[in-house]
Amino acid sequence: MNAPRYSRFRRILLLTPLLVGGLVGPGAQAATVPAPPGVAAVTSATGAHTRAISPICETRLPDQADDTIALIDQGGPYPYPQDGTVFQNREGLLPQQPRGFYHEFTVRTPGSPDRGARRIITSGNEGHDGMYWTPDHYRTFYDIDFGC
Repeated sequence: MNAPRYSRFRRILLLTPLLVGGLVGPGAQAATVPAPPGVAAVTSATGAHTRAISPICETRLPDQADDTIALIDQGGPYPYPQDGTVFQNREGLLPQQPRGFYHEFTVRTPGSPDRGARRIITSGNEGHDGMYWTPDHYRTFYDIDFGC
């Protein structure tokens, strides 16, 4: 019996994985996708991959963020009607919580004709525990560290 003959096209298809970077199989390492800025990949004790939000020292935030935090601490009044509304975490970058757990507040951007992209997100936790900074309208988040 003759061995099966492969067309040139089929041989190319069979060899492509080797040419591109090797076969995927036992012992092969999966490609890692870098986390967005402000989010670090973390492996838990069980080996499951989760994402942890990188901290940012409160002193590194712009002065306008201090003004917003002071307004949050005193309960307003806020400069924009959207301030204090529920943040839905549609991006899924913050820890999953029930709807209504997070609220958003505008951090003024000097020279911006509108609310700008900067926000502070608060969690259902009391005080400053669980405040997040996003300088780019929810693309990245940082856990505000008030102890540094």
